[in-house]
Formats: sequence, C-alpha cells, structure tokens
Amino acid sequence: MREFFGTIPSPMEAYTEILKKHFGYTAFRPQQEEVIAEFCAGHDTVVLMPTGGGKSLCYQIPALMFGGTMIVISPLISLMKDQVDALTANGIKATFLNSSVDGSELRTRMDDTVAGAYQLVYMAPERLSVPGMTTWLETCNITALAIDEAHCISQWGHDFRPDYRNLKSFRAAFPTIPIIALTATATPQVKVDIINELNLKNPKTFISSFYRQNLEIKVLPKKNEVQKIISLLAKHPDQSCIVYCFSRKDTESLAEALIDAGLSAGAYHAGLESDARAQMQDDFIHDRINVIAATTAFGMGIDKPDVRLVIHRTFPKTLEGYYQEIGRAGRDGLPSECVLLYSAGDKIKLDYFLNMVTNEVEKQKELDGIIEVMNFAEGRSCRWVNLISYFGEEPTITACATCDVCRSNSTLVDATEITQKILSGIIKTGGRFGRAHVVKVLRGSKKKGYRIWPRYPIRLGYLRR
Repeated sequence: MREFFGTIPSPMEAYTEILKKHFGYTAFRPQQEEVIAEFCAGHDTVVLMPTGGGKSLCYQIPALMFGGTMIVISPLISLMKDQVDALTANGIKATFLNSSVDGSELRTRMDDTVAGAYQLVYMAPERLSVPGMTTWLETCNITALAIDEAHCISQWGHDFRPDYRNLKSFRAAFPTIPIIALTATATPQVKVDIINELNLKNPKTFISSFYRQNLEIKVLPKKNEVQKIISLLAKHPDQSCIVYCFSRKDTESLAEALIDAGLSAGAYHAGLESDARAQMQDDFIHDRINVIAATTAFGMGIDKPDVRLVIHRTFPKTLEGYYQEIGRAGRDGLPSECVLLYSAGDKIKLDYFLNMVTNEVEKQKELDGIIEVMNFAEGRSCRWVNLISYFGEEPTITACATCDVCRSNSTLVDATEITQKILSGIIKTGGRFGRAHVVKVLRGSKKKGYRIWPRYPIRLGYLRR
C-alpha cells in the first residue's frame, strides 16, 4: 500500500518533517525521537533530561501530531511568554493563560481555545484551582497534558510548589488523556513522587545522562570575592555571564561594583517591579547587558544558549538547585565555566532562614540538602561523578577532564598524624582560641602566651601536657 501511494510517511518521517518545517533542525538529539514516539502512542511518559537537552520538543512535536489542543503546565509567566513567542514565530498556534493577561483578553483566549484556535495552551498550575476551570476544559478538545518542571510536584524537590498537586484533578477529569512529565533535576525519590502524585499509568521513563562534558566545574575559596568575580568575568569579555547571589542586597551591591569596574551589568531579584524584571531579563537575553547578578528568582525562565560563565557567590541550598543553575551555561554545547565561591562560613546565612522553618521534617530535609552541597564543595574526588551519582545515575566515568579536582596535579598524602596533633592542640588549649593562636602554639612560638610549659597547668594559650 505504501509503495502504491508513495506519499504516506512513517511516524518517524512525520516527526522529522515537523522538526525541519517548524524548528529548523535536521536531526533529533539523543532520546528525543524515542520520547516523542512513546508519547504519541498515547502512553504516559516521564522525561529526565538535563537543561539544554531539548525537553520542549518532546511535547511540542506531539502536540502537532495529536491535533486538538495540548495543555502545558509551566511554573513561570516569563517562561510561558518566551515559549509562546518562539512557537508563534515558528508558525505554531499557541497562547498562555495567566495573571499577566487582563480579563477581557483572557476571556477571548479561552473562547478561542474552545473554538480550536490553539495547538498548545500554557497555564500555571494555580489556574487549575480556579472555579469553573475543569468545566471549561471539558468544553475544549484537549488531547494531552504536558507538565514542565515536574519536580515542583514533589515535596522532596528543591522547588516544591503545592499548586502542582492540583494536577491530580486533571487526571481525574481526563483519565484517558496521556500525560508527559518533564524535568531536568530529579533524584530517584522525586521521580517516584512525580509518578505517584500524577497517578501516571505504567509510564515509560527516559533518563538522559546528567553529565555535561562542555561544562567545567570549579570550586574556589571565597576570599576577596568581588575582585575574584571581576577577574573571572575578565576572562569572558563581552560574553553572557550570570552571578548567583544570596540576597537582593547582594545582587544590587555587586551590580554596582561591576559597573564601577567598567562592566555591562545589572541586578535581578524578586523585589523588582514585574516590568523592571522583564526589562532586565530582556536586556540580558538580547545582549544589551553582558552580566546579570541575580538571586535564584532568575532561573527556570532563562533560555539563552550562549551563557559562558555561571558563578555562585554563595553556595546554594541543594545540589538540585546547583545543577539547574549551572545548567544555564553552555546550552549551545560550547565550552563554558561554572565557578562556586565556597566558604563554610556561608552556612550561617542559610541557617538564619533554616531556623524560620517550623516543620521539623522540612527543616531536616533542608539541612540535609545544605550538608550535601558542603560535602560536594569540600570533596576531593571527581565533581561530575559526585553530581551524577547524586541523581541516581550509575557513572560510566571514574574521572572527567572538566572539573578542578580531576585537572589538579596535586597528590594525596596521609595527614593522619598531623591532623591528630592539630586536634590535640585545639583540645588542650580549651577550644577557645582561633586558628592563628593554635598554629603558634603548635609551632612552639617563644612569645609570651604561646610557650609550652611541660610541668605546670597552663592558663590562656599555654598547651597542657
């Protein structure tokens, strides 16, 4: 039959044709085609694919294959707008429904959706709890549901959003519609939570490697941090760079220092007016500024392929957050640098907010996350092996060529004896003195207050036998 007509494409040929026509690519990235085939067959699907791996195409192409309207759940207004703008530019009918759309326009878009005007409709999870929303959805020709940043549904995920739990009502109202859940950062526990919370039916899970060979990871001591940041940025002149900071105040003070140093920089945080945030993001995306000092509010909504450097001025609260944020670098596959400025003392900042958590289980979970990051920063084994192991992936490498540990030529030595002497010195001086004092005692300083008196009980800094 196929030979007679000569024009009936296979499903794979149809996917490739859509890829070329609407997105301008000639070939799929690893696993994309398999994911699309599984979802187009009407099966629930879970996709764990690193940032920049091409998750969006895994549901956008099926939306065109299914016909009707696909609902896409997305957590950020800016991300929805960027996606819809890109789809519209590619000749695909798409829109979004969120709080940025005024009442009359929202009503028009909803009416147009009922009339079948859109192939994809983006909305935030909060909208599913709006009275009458399920009834409205039932009047639309809904063919599938895609859930972006699906880790937000899990209480063990680093960006837990309670409103993602509203998605259970969608599955209850549309039990036969296939669901695809996508995320870049999910531990094995979070993956199980996604499946259970969405009530997915025998889902096929696709997991791409978390290893991104083009990203060079470094951990540097946090000393003279502003000058160190300026020096790191100087290695990437006129290139796009992100510096993640702990607080709004940190972003603003750093942006001022960078501008004073002659760099094109701006600050981004949740305290800015929405128009100012949107303008700052737009300036960065379109290269009107090169460096953005930002809090983690500048995260999931950023889809810029040529970020060459990501710096963490303060270590993040979780390895999931760290991985997602360094994932903003090198999305075009070219070599990029990720630098964590580390000081164990920064835990004091995180403890301040940790102490505000009243739920003991939640507090312990957050503390465990902080300790995981500190262990990662202080570790002396391959950082990529540590990262991918954390996400439940069995490493296929024992060492990489793209982290500071593996690139170091230093050799390990047995420091057991000297460590015992240092700890003994700390204990015998009462544990009341700083590092410099203990070092002088151990080195046998002959200055008053540091001498070792073997026969007598010693006060202050004198070392007891």
